[in-house]
Amino acid sequence: MDRCKNMDLKDVSLDDVDEISSIKIDKRKSSNERILDFLSKTKNPYIFKVNNRLVKISFSDNNRTGDDALTSVLKN
Repeated sequence: MDRCKNMDLKDVSLDDVDEISSIKIDKRKSSNERILDFLSKTKNPYIFKVNNRLVKISFSDNNRTGDDALTSVLKN
């Protein structure tokens, strides 16, 4: 997982990552089961493509929620 997390987008080819819309997760499963399902279906859970564009996600070590971050982005 650390190798996946630390990969640089410059070193990633579009052909080597999953198209996020093609990954199907059963929403009836518990939260933990959905996470494990996602991890088992992706090559790299941190990097994927959306409409043929590379996307890398990361998480900060603060206590800010996703809603707080999105609200801040929308306000700015």
